[in-house]
Amino acid sequence: MVIAAAVFVALAAVLHGFIFLLESVWWTRPSTWRRFGLTSQADANTTRPMAYNQGFYNLFLGVGAALGLFLYFTGEADAGAVLVLFCCGSMVLAAIVLLSTGGGYLRAALIQGTLPLIGFALFLLGSVSTG
Repeated sequence: MVIAAAVFVALAAVLHGFIFLLESVWWTRPSTWRRFGLTSQADANTTRPMAYNQGFYNLFLGVGAALGLFLYFTGEADAGAVLVLFCCGSMVLAAIVLLSTGGGYLRAALIQGTLPLIGFALFLLGSVSTG
């Protein structure tokens, strides 16, 4: 079960790395800002500092989850499990907060929160059953 969990956690980490690229690196590209519902380059330029900052939050959560997996599988299982569960839990809670801002964000919240939710649940179950 932990291997399946690790796959979902790793995918969540990669996804959050990609979100970092969208928000912090590619934000002012029309293909990117349109994906986030903006309607003009001026809006993208105005929101760039916010997106830049938010992108780094996603990067840190993804790196934390990946580091947790590394620790878990290299002999620091307790520390790794705590880090994986904290980062995935934070990703899921961020998706819930996103959804709380309006029903129009359902798709984005599902994209952001599904992989870490599955990873969190499987990791928690797998860690409890082996620990």
